[in-house]
Amino acid sequence: MKKPIFYTWPLTVLMAITIFTGCSTSADKDKIAETNVTTTNEELQQAKQQELNAEYPAFKKDAEVKIAANDKRIAELRGNLSASGKSPLDDMRRQKIDDLQKRNADLRARLYGYEKERSDWLTFKTKFNQDADKLRDAFRDFGNDLKKKD
Repeated sequence: MKKPIFYTWPLTVLMAITIFTGCSTSADKDKIAETNVTTTNEELQQAKQQELNAEYPAFKKDAEVKIAANDKRIAELRGNLSASGKSPLDDMRRQKIDDLQKRNADLRARLYGYEKERSDWLTFKTKFNQDADKLRDAFRDFGNDLKKKD
């Protein structure tokens, strides 16, 4: 009869130790959950950074080509402006060309400024493309607007 008591006593102690060490307080659970959230956020930021690193250089190169084409077009417009002899229209054209040049410079500044600030990539890309398209349309409409006023 002493044998079953001898075997049950260590088994009972072992079960009690397991139960007490297996239980954790809510503070411990909160710390674990907070650590998991922090780790997940860091992984998400790293994934976004990798996405940016993969997509931004190609986007930047394409945007630089567009901006350089705009600069070339501005130079052509300035060359045509000095060739014409209509003084009142020349002032209006010069003002429009200056506006186009300023908008092009703003695009360039935003493109290079993004590398420093690293805001939301999709928002930046969408807004930048919209502004570049508006500028392209302004170049296309430049001649049409002036022909109507001639």
